[in-house]
Amino acid sequence: MRRRLVAIVFADVANFSSMMSVDEVRTTISVTNRLEKFREAIKSYSGEFKGSAGDSAFMLFESAVDAVTFAVEMQKALEEENEDLPQSEQIHFRFGINLGEVLISGNEITGESINIAARIESFAAPGQVCISGAAYDHVCTKLKYGYEYLGGQDFKNIGRTIDVFQVHENPTTAAMTPGLRRNLENSAEFKERPIANQSIVVLPFGFQGSDLGDQWFADGLTEDVTTNLSRFQEFFVIARGSANMYADRSKSPAQAARELGVRYAVDGTVRKAGSRIRITLQLLDALQDRTIWGEQYNRDVEDIFDLQDEITQIIVTATAARIEATERERMRLLPPANLMAYGFVLKGHRHVLKYTQPEVRHARQLYENAIGSDARYARAYAAKSRTFNLDWRYDWAEKPDVALDDALSFAREAIDLDEADARGFGELGFAHLYRKEHDPAINAYTRALKLNPNDADLMSDMADALAHMGRSEEAVELLQKAMRLNPFYPDQYIWHLGGAYFNLKRYEDAISTIQKMQNPTEGRRILAASYAHLGRIKEARAQADLVREAHPNFSVDRWAAVQPDKFEDDVQHFLDGMKRAGL
Repeated sequence: MRRRLVAIVFADVANFSSMMSVDEVRTTISVTNRLEKFREAIKSYSGEFKGSAGDSAFMLFESAVDAVTFAVEMQKALEEENEDLPQSEQIHFRFGINLGEVLISGNEITGESINIAARIESFAAPGQVCISGAAYDHVCTKLKYGYEYLGGQDFKNIGRTIDVFQVHENPTTAAMTPGLRRNLENSAEFKERPIANQSIVVLPFGFQGSDLGDQWFADGLTEDVTTNLSRFQEFFVIARGSANMYADRSKSPAQAARELGVRYAVDGTVRKAGSRIRITLQLLDALQDRTIWGEQYNRDVEDIFDLQDEITQIIVTATAARIEATERERMRLLPPANLMAYGFVLKGHRHVLKYTQPEVRHARQLYENAIGSDARYARAYAAKSRTFNLDWRYDWAEKPDVALDDALSFAREAIDLDEADARGFGELGFAHLYRKEHDPAINAYTRALKLNPNDADLMSDMADALAHMGRSEEAVELLQKAMRLNPFYPDQYIWHLGGAYFNLKRYEDAISTIQKMQNPTEGRRILAASYAHLGRIKEARAQADLVREAHPNFSVDRWAAVQPDKFEDDVQHFLDGMKRAGL
């Protein structure tokens, strides 16, 4: 036997068995043709096609960079082939990639590294490329893709936890997705808070219904209980994105709470059958490792909004928060007129959080359906406003100014319908900022955080606005609080923090911060300008080259025109750094 360090790739077809049961001849031909394309293309990536069995492929590569690039390019090619096919005939592959040693004996190849790649492939969703932490460590700064952290997974028959990342072709949109827990908390700027008596996490509720299409119901209940608790100043509530890292339920609620640094955990299951729901909930004290409250509810589906308020009140009472009844009543969100509108909005959220143009477009249609079902549902208007802000942020709109106008309009509509919902004010703040209307932007964000003082994403967006208004010290403080509330914080928080440090001329802090991004592609402008201002021109030019590689048409003048800085000196400060770097 001999050992060899390689990148291992497994790929297989999602829903292959069901497709074969409908038309085995067409399915076999379609899959075989695609596998043959893998065989042809792999030669250009220093790879070896080691074998296939029905719908699967096993491949080895000399480098993790080549393996990940191959997988992403193949997924793009497969997506193009699916465009003209009906849904029932589309072929969707899942890719799993690991980097590690294999054992070779003649034609036999074995080893735990192969098993890990196979487990990651089966874990991936259709159309996704997922990679291990080992592979991520080798490619994160070498490729222009983005990476979404999917958590540490305890795969069957693998004796340790494996970090798994999903590869995103667009690094900018990936900057909004959850990230691996970093070490920024250990910096001198970050004050670790002791566990507060009213600190809590609402873990993703399990769904036990027979129709997986109703999964949104459990997701929605989790989100709404989180939001209801977040609106109280007395509570310290972990962000929904970080709570989602424990969705696989492989760790106990008490263990999850301790890892997240909070005292209490809310855990539950939802079963839906027709017009009836059964919700089982428990509240645990992680410090004392005991259940302090548990309840089972059997209700009609239409009672869900009253039930959410009841659950919130019980949790508030059980954790001894001093919140008056009048305060609870003031903070109630206006429910939709019917459950259909609520369902459309929650289904839309599952799409919008994928941060791709097709998914955001799909989400917008669902929000429009919600408005069609209930023309006075404020949450649907705020959500639709968000889609236009994303169009502007990621340059998806043919007319960017119109997209910002639409975002502003729908946010105002949401606020007119429900002044107690922070979502509308948050979207209003973003639209005002990039229309360079600074004071209205800060006013909107301030109002949003008063309504929901635990919304970490709102804090990050407001911090960015503060940094663009010459208030970077406040931005740093707010971002550190957001990182505490959302321990699996996305790259965007780090990006905003690096920008605030740059504005303060703390260039070393800016550099060390940006280097902690899962993929620093979108932060390289800050790196280039920071190195230049430090007189480290060789490093600055190296970063500038990487900026041009990711954005061949990058122009500092266009960048300056888009930036919403209030003071011209701040714009010029950044421009000077980028120009010294050679951009």
